[in-house]
Amino acid sequence: MKRLIFSAITVSAFSLIMFNSTAVKAQNVGQTLKVWPTSVKSKASVNRSVKKDWLLDNSAYLARIYAIPEKKELVLDNGLLKRTFRISPDVACVDFLNQITGQQLLRAIKPEARLVIDGQNYNVGGLYGQKEHAYLLPSWIDDFKAGDSSFHYVSHQITELTPFLNWKTKMWAGNKQQPAGKVLSFTYQSDLPALKNIQVQVNYAIYDGLPLISKWLTLKNNSGKTVQLDQVVNEVLAVVEEESAVVGAASLDNKTARGMKVPQGIYLESNFAFNNAMRYPISDQSTHWKVDKSYTSQVNYDYQTPCLLEVHPTRDIGIPLKDGATFQSIRTNELLMDSYDRERRGLAIRKMYRTTMPWTTANPIFMHLVSKNDDQVRTAIDQCAVTGYEALILSFGSHCNMEDTTATNINKWKTLSDYAHSKGIFIGSYSLFSSRKISDADDVIDPKTGKPGAAFFGNAPCFGSKWGLGYLKSLKTFMSKTGFDIFENDGPYPGDVCASTTHPGHEGLEDSQWKQMELQKSLYHWCNEQGIYVNAPDWYFMDGINKIGIGYREVNFSLSREQQMILNRQNIFDGTWDEIPSMVWGFVPLTKYQGGGPEAVLEPLKDHLKDYEQLMMQYYGAGIQACYRGPRLYDTDETKETVQKVINWYKGNREILNADIIHLRRADGRDWDGLMHVNPRLKSKGMILLYNPLKEEIRRVIKVPLYYTGLKTTASLSVENGVPKKYTLDRDYNISVPLVMKPESYTWIKITE
Repeated sequence: MKRLIFSAITVSAFSLIMFNSTAVKAQNVGQTLKVWPTSVKSKASVNRSVKKDWLLDNSAYLARIYAIPEKKELVLDNGLLKRTFRISPDVACVDFLNQITGQQLLRAIKPEARLVIDGQNYNVGGLYGQKEHAYLLPSWIDDFKAGDSSFHYVSHQITELTPFLNWKTKMWAGNKQQPAGKVLSFTYQSDLPALKNIQVQVNYAIYDGLPLISKWLTLKNNSGKTVQLDQVVNEVLAVVEEESAVVGAASLDNKTARGMKVPQGIYLESNFAFNNAMRYPISDQSTHWKVDKSYTSQVNYDYQTPCLLEVHPTRDIGIPLKDGATFQSIRTNELLMDSYDRERRGLAIRKMYRTTMPWTTANPIFMHLVSKNDDQVRTAIDQCAVTGYEALILSFGSHCNMEDTTATNINKWKTLSDYAHSKGIFIGSYSLFSSRKISDADDVIDPKTGKPGAAFFGNAPCFGSKWGLGYLKSLKTFMSKTGFDIFENDGPYPGDVCASTTHPGHEGLEDSQWKQMELQKSLYHWCNEQGIYVNAPDWYFMDGINKIGIGYREVNFSLSREQQMILNRQNIFDGTWDEIPSMVWGFVPLTKYQGGGPEAVLEPLKDHLKDYEQLMMQYYGAGIQACYRGPRLYDTDETKETVQKVINWYKGNREILNADIIHLRRADGRDWDGLMHVNPRLKSKGMILLYNPLKEEIRRVIKVPLYYTGLKTTASLSVENGVPKKYTLDRDYNISVPLVMKPESYTWIKITE
């Protein structure tokens, strides 16, 4: 056997080494990416207009809306997707094409929306007469008829996409540009006496550079009377099924189908999601995959294939819509997928966030202070300024009360806010809404018992109660008058219904969920447009929040520091498949939290510098801000220098560290683990972060997938500040990197051309 040959390069805790290629077998522990690289010639099923992978370069895919008069059609097209509408004798979606893969998503025509008004169902648009629902041929459409009881097409207009939120910020953000695109709006009216002068507008937005359609509905009541708007179904799509099964049943609980997969060619996300799960698919309250009994040629014997998509709040909205009032439905993002690969699907979702919700890319460096007095706040501000931190958040358990709008309290916190700003530090505070008891008069009322209790958190206030409306007003007053820049909202509205008929913010049980949701959103809209950064542990991203928890078990912070480091890296790995680093926060308790002994805490910081540094590097290396919760950031000059070193390193590599994550190997304590950031538009195309948790040196050859760096032939890798070494990419865009890893260590490797 040939012996190992080592290079002379040795850098910090890790070394790049040269192995004789026949001596050591490379371990294929990197992700094998199943993509369609642009160099592949055999792409018969892919639309010829798709010339570049949009995840690497989407600049050529500009949104346009155009007419095909001879076909009576309007088309939304950006080279990545195409959605076509026939507009005579009524509006109907007749084509929904993924131009990346060539997949047709549509198998049948359905109404464009559905309303339930005064207990009656009314379709909006659509054509009727299709007999075969497994597929749709264009030659059939001329024979289809308009419905006789629907809202019918009146007119349409095409406009430029305008921001859904007028976001402002002074903080660092990876993207401060609002998305560009076009909007097609169809206007409908009905001839039925019960619906006279009720106008419906169905809107479709198509974006530059994304295989994405956003859809929402606006309803204007000019009927001269109040109507009961029970429900709005803002999307109905007969989608091609994911698979065929002779037996098996579709689940109607909105989440999964027993025995059969729901269609994977489309990812849906709406701004009607809550329940503190900190993951969208679990928080989602609007996506419903149903059966289509009109699809009589399906394989499933009992017609249970889950291939009919309806988007609407799970619970009826129950809104009394007064004469002259306007209602806007939830907004739904429909993102077309071109792969089953988990990483690529996640990258597509992350691109959607970065583009359509740019506020999610803001990522200030913040400390979580536990304060008892004003002097501790000033000291923390000073420490933030010295170490390079950018923001201070008064954590739970601190002495800041944002509900107190007395002149004395406002003046005190205005003075501290001014002091923070004079040091270049943003400041904000924590406030708890939902998981608390206010009073029998203000808490949500259980419809079964007529008493408080049975809320998501047991007892909780109703946002529509007198207290809830006052809470909303107090927060706005406090932040406006003190100049606070950050709002950390714990326990935001989690979907509780309230049977009270005396709360001023809702009529009764039927509209209580929708009205409370709208109140919560209004606060986040206001913050977003005032430049106030929002942390909130629930999925309100489309309505303006900036960050959510990455997901962790709080009692784990009573475990040893060694265990916490492994668990934190697992949380980071698991929590960044669909989220960008700036969307999530982690947690590093500097003092005792949820129990635990001396082995669990970092204080005194000077005695645990190695662990403190690695915990910071794990989060900052992932591009994730953690809540460093305690009374101070440093206790000695040596500790201060350690914090400064990590922060300076992070700021020096901030762009690439906030880029998308490619998952290399999950932490298990048995071997190395790591991740890689990629951004083909930067000079630094990638950054690898690696960890050795073992108490012994390990040597590995790891496979690193470089497709999403945009590099095609060669890549230069430098370990920390070492001399770059060039590698040749294989035909799958991978390189094999030999590494020596010292015990209990970490390193970073920069990737350039």
